Amino acid sequence: MNFYNGSMSSPFPRLRWFAGLCLIVAPLLFAQDWKTASSLPGVELSGLSSKEKASVLKVLREHGCSCGCGMKLAECRIADPGCAYSTNLAATAVAAIKAGKSEPEALAAMDSSKWAHLQEPPLLSDPVKIPVTGAPATGPATAPITLVEFSDFQCPYCAAAVGQLKEVLKLYPTQVKLIFKQFPLETHPQADLAAAAAVAAQKQGKFWAMHDAMFAHPEDLSRKSILLLARQNGLELNRFEEDIDSTVVREAVVRDVQDGNHANVEGTPTVFINGQRYNGPISSDKLREVIDGQLKSAKAQN
Repeated sequence: MNFYNGSMSSPFPRLRWFAGLCLIVAPLLFAQDWKTASSLPGVELSGLSSKEKASVLKVLREHGCSCGCGMKLAECRIADPGCAYSTNLAATAVAAIKAGKSEPEALAAMDSSKWAHLQEPPLLSDPVKIPVTGAPATGPATAPITLVEFSDFQCPYCAAAVGQLKEVLKLYPTQVKLIFKQFPLETHPQADLAAAAAVAAQKQGKFWAMHDAMFAHPEDLSRKSILLLARQNGLELNRFEEDIDSTVVREAVVRDVQDGNHANVEGTPTVFINGQRYNGPISSDKLREVIDGQLKSAKAQN
């Protein structure tokens, strides 16, 4: 299996600051009220006395999370167990109380922690391995810059990114290629069908035609609408419908999602530049700055 490129790295804190990103939101555990819960996900209270536990919980219920969610720490722990900010601030509070600190002292320790302030990731993260064998691609195979996009056909921000990425390909006709990976979000009920349709279209050499057609109509990706788009773009419909429902196509979508999960993709659109996650806005101007830097660096090394 071919990969693109580098080695796996540890995930950066969740990218809540990323404007225009369709994030994967952890399901809320409404059965557990954060104001009265005696335990919280990811908060280790064992080894504390009843009084110490009460102090920790009081601090977490009253102190706001720094991730930008607008919730109290206890609330964030229940609503979003994957949040690195509430996880680490809660651990700081526990350690302080366990060390005999008062509640004000625990709050001071939390406020002096690096997790007390929202941390923006670097523009390019460390490279990760992304399988690309068989994935649809456009641009020259020998291009020195490879963009890998994880995308969702029902995501409006992904639809907005289409024009920006096409502009980048126009700016660098021999230097950039784009590889597309499916990442339908559970919050978009028609995204999974659209992803299967794109893979089925690829089997007839029509991936990019259906890619453009579906992104032009993200508000209606029902089966009826997709079949109409397939007919308009010259696909053989009987084969297309059979492929959409086939195990082979469905498994291909699942593999792409798994590849995204392994690369710590949390939302769409997510773009990797030569294996490095790009953490900036997906605009042709901003991407051009990064690509020019990558090309300049590669030239200096040769």
